[in-house]
Amino acid sequence: MSDPEENERGFTIVDRRGTAAGEEDAPAEEPTAEEEAPAEEPTTEDEAPAEEPAGGPFPEADFPSFLLSLATSALHHLGLVADPESGARAEPNLALARHTIDTLALLQRKTEGNRTDEEEELLANLLTELRMRFVDASK
Repeated sequence: MSDPEENERGFTIVDRRGTAAGEEDAPAEEPTAEEEAPAEEPTTEDEAPAEEPAGGPFPEADFPSFLLSLATSALHHLGLVADPESGARAEPNLALARHTIDTLALLQRKTEGNRTDEEEELLANLLTELRMRFVDASK
């Protein structure tokens, strides 16, 4: 059986970074109370940036980018935008296109009074354009 005192002591860390070949590894010092305490979870501000995707960096996460993302999805569902990976246009799915356009209309209603003039204009223009393209695709 193992010694109970040895079990309480834990384990030893040997840092081999920076040691030249043939040098003796010095045993690591006992960890201090500060080192033993678990590290706090990093907050969003402290986290390291995520890896950059293969296609380049993502746009800033803001309301206009979100609106443009939804509009692009609607155009894709209408069969008007090619898939970025395959380059092929998707078969139109009018139900999904309508749902995405309705989601933009919902956002327009729910964010009334909270949008900037630029966001207001962008959202109105996107909805007008998408609705016209939806009618064309429905024929």
